[in-house]
Parts: sequence; C-alpha cells; structure tokens
Amino acid sequence: MTIDQLGALLQSTVTMAVPLLFAALGELVAERAGIINIGLEGMILTGAFTALLVTFHSGSAAAGLAGAWAAGLLMALAFVYPVVVHGANQVVVGTAMNLLALGVTGVAYRAIFGVTGAALTVSGFGAVPLPLLSGLPLIGTAFFEQSILGYLAFGLVPLVWYGMSRTVPGLKLRMVGEHPRAAAAQGVGVRATQVGAVVACALLAATAGTYLAVAYANTFVEGMSAGRGFIALAIVIFGRWSPWGALGAALLFGFATALQFHVQALGWRIPYQFLLMLPYVLTLVVLMGYAGTTRPPASLGLPVRREP
Repeated sequence: MTIDQLGALLQSTVTMAVPLLFAALGELVAERAGIINIGLEGMILTGAFTALLVTFHSGSAAAGLAGAWAAGLLMALAFVYPVVVHGANQVVVGTAMNLLALGVTGVAYRAIFGVTGAALTVSGFGAVPLPLLSGLPLIGTAFFEQSILGYLAFGLVPLVWYGMSRTVPGLKLRMVGEHPRAAAAQGVGVRATQVGAVVACALLAATAGTYLAVAYANTFVEGMSAGRGFIALAIVIFGRWSPWGALGAALLFGFATALQFHVQALGWRIPYQFLLMLPYVLTLVVLMGYAGTTRPPASLGLPVRREP
C-alpha cells in the first residue's frame, strides 16, 4: 500500500466516522440518562431529508442545518411523550419512529421531487482546510481538511466528556441513569433530565443526517441512513459509554465502511459483497460478544416511573 493509498483510506475513514460519531455521542447522552433510543435511525434519516429540502429551497447549508434541528426537536418530542410522560416501552416506540421516518421521508421525497425522484445536487458545507495542519503528510487531509460539521463532531468529544464527568448537570444526568429514585430524592428533576437528554440526542442525530445529505453526498437518497443509527448503538456499547471510547469505535466502524471503497484500488481480491456487509457484521459481533463484558447504566431501558 502506497502513502497516497493509505492517505486516501484514512480520509475516507474519517469521513465515514463523522456521522457515526454525531449519532453515537447523542445516544451516549440519552443512555446515560437511562433512555435507549432505538429511533436514532429515523432521526438521522429525517434530519438528512429536512436538511436537503431546506438547503435546496433556501440555497443555504446553515438554514438546512437549522431545519434539521427543528425536525430533530419534533422527533424528540414525539419520542419523549409516550416514553417519559407515559412510561411506554422505549424499544417499541423507537422502532415505530424508525418505520414512520422511513415512510414519511420516502413519500415526501417522491411527492416533492417526482415519483422516480429527481437527481438533486445542492451546495452544502465545503471543506475548510486549516493552515499548516492540512499540509501534514498522511493525516493532514484526513483530519484537518474537514467541513465545519467534521470539526464540530471531533470537538464535541472532549466537551461531552467534560460535561458528563466534571459538571453538576453531568453528575445529575448520570445519577438519573443509574438510580432515578435516588436522584429524585436528591432533588434532581428526573423527567426534565431525561427529556433534555433525548432532545440533545435528537439534535445530534439530525446533525449526523445533515452531514450525510449536505456535507458528504450533497443529495438525498431514500433510506440513506443505511443502518447508521443501529451502528451508533453498537459504538456506544463498544466504547463503554465513554465519549473517548465512542470516538475510537466510530473510527473503527468508519474504517470498516471506507474499506469497501478502496479494496479495488488496493488490489485485494475480495468480493465486494463481503466488504459491504462488514460494518453490519462488526455490529452484530459487538452486540453478541462484547456487550456482555460491559456494564450499562443501571436503569437503561427500564420504564420511566413517576417521581416520588
């Protein structure tokens, strides 16, 4: 493998890791509050469609991001009402939201752009090379020639870590995820904390969708989230519910996704079908094997009860 090929593979790895990292950080915040958001896939897809739609009509990628955040907020409210207010099963509600998002975005896309779907290309978030750093060999283009959203994804890792481990709101968040009744006894608003965590999760998932549609592909394809929400769930487990662990896991899954684009250039005689399924096989391996060796938040996925 030449230096140029290795640099191209690294660049693709980082590009594929960015939306996974956004979604995983959002899911991490939600799970630390005891909420497992299976609807992450639908939130990514809704964010991607809304970002493309708003960007297409406004000509502004920033407006597209704002539109995606608005759609993510609506998705969050649709999730927390049955789950947090009425204590509904989190997995069932999340699955329903995934199916709803897949259907609504598909129908809306065809209704607006035609039955067969128009070939759309929008001007989205372009790369912003950092002086000097972008010229570094091998890693320069991959890490320091990103879009604004790419830099935001990596910058959020230390911010989320600091927020959860070194601040009072972060302590309250973790208390709710471990023992909500004990947290309520200490005066922590359990429901408010969980609602805030789900809203943060939805906004980050919508940002992941925006990156896919307006920074990476500059278009929208039905179902373009392509399982990234479920991969993000595996990343949170593989990263042991830690922002830094999520970063490493996102890069690993990003590499597994990027490899399929470079195998022919590398001259490896591997059927491309095996490479296409590699990220999903890795997800199953993590969920079946690695998940049993980690300890999730104690109240993760449990029905939300009324505060005493």
